[in-house]
Amino acid sequence: MFDGMKLALGRETKTSAAKPLIALTFGGRAAWTPRDYGALAREGFSKNPIAHRCVRLIAEAGASVPLTVRRAGVERDNDPAARLLAEPNPDQSGAEFLETHFGFLQVAGNAYAELAAIDGVPRELYALRPDRMKVLPGTRGWPDGWEYSTGGRSVRFVRDKANGRSPILHMRLFHPGDDHYGFSPLEAAAMAVDVHNAGGAWAKALLDNAARPSGALVVTAKEGEGRLTDDQYERLKEELSELHTGPSNAGRPLLLEGGLDWKPMALTPADMDFIAARREAAREIALAYGVPPLLLGLPGDNTYANYKEANLAFWRQTVLPLARKSAAAMTGWLRPWFGDDLDIVCDEDGLPALAEERASRWARITMADFLSDAEKRALLGLSDGAA
Repeated sequence: MFDGMKLALGRETKTSAAKPLIALTFGGRAAWTPRDYGALAREGFSKNPIAHRCVRLIAEAGASVPLTVRRAGVERDNDPAARLLAEPNPDQSGAEFLETHFGFLQVAGNAYAELAAIDGVPRELYALRPDRMKVLPGTRGWPDGWEYSTGGRSVRFVRDKANGRSPILHMRLFHPGDDHYGFSPLEAAAMAVDVHNAGGAWAKALLDNAARPSGALVVTAKEGEGRLTDDQYERLKEELSELHTGPSNAGRPLLLEGGLDWKPMALTPADMDFIAARREAAREIALAYGVPPLLLGLPGDNTYANYKEANLAFWRQTVLPLARKSAAAMTGWLRPWFGDDLDIVCDEDGLPALAEERASRWARITMADFLSDAEKRALLGLSDGAA
């Protein structure tokens, strides 16, 4: 919605004959990052440490959730679908494939997986870049296929309407205003990302040019004498440039003579509430991604108990819903290829983050004397023959 918005910064040449004022200031309107994949990935994931860490946390945590293949409720370790998920392609392991998949989903709001088959038999899975994919809607508005473009070439993928087999899995996050593409959390946090990045750039500029005056030199001589000659004007500009800019001149006092007076024209870091603004922007980015600020090292109630609760909330409210959604989407996508009895589920019992919660649940069920052993095993998700 902000596409094409640019900030023009340039130097102004003053033509005043009197030249009583030398102003060193910058102005302009706010410039926001365009809402497209390239700009969001560059300004968010590549340049912003908060957004980068949020994406990494979610992608790596989501990829660590084991996916189990079941047939008619029975786990099958040697099932062809299980082997495909464990070794999707020669260049990636199952965890790497899922990490890429979840990473694209968090940056773009869309994630595409390609299934490569030979003679109708699935062989490999690949995660495709979302900025290279385009949905091809049919006459009724539903996607009939997808087009992948790179290097001046395009490849079309079409769903087989007869058997329901699709070479492409398109996962997307909810978008209230688009029928075909998802909404990225990074887009919702784009303004906070810009504020956080601008704060970092401003701090770097202070280090590089800490002593640059930000104000105006005003001639306060008597009436009729409030003008500088051309030589005086050029000499003053040269002295300001050479003696009062750059990190080596930080803290150098400004000596005024000849009726000159210094008038500050810029806000100080304290006036701008600089540190608080960056921290609030960081919290907004974390909020958009559903990552508790404690997990990012942001200042707050950083106690061990709070960290444990924050980590559990992160897994329960952010990671597991995403992992379950992906498992359900893959089940529907792969069933036409592997059979209608295929189920792909998340094995949550093996997650270390939920170990304490799981132990408490087992203890409560074990102590329930009014339940039979068969009922206890059923509540724990175990078969009747489990020990």
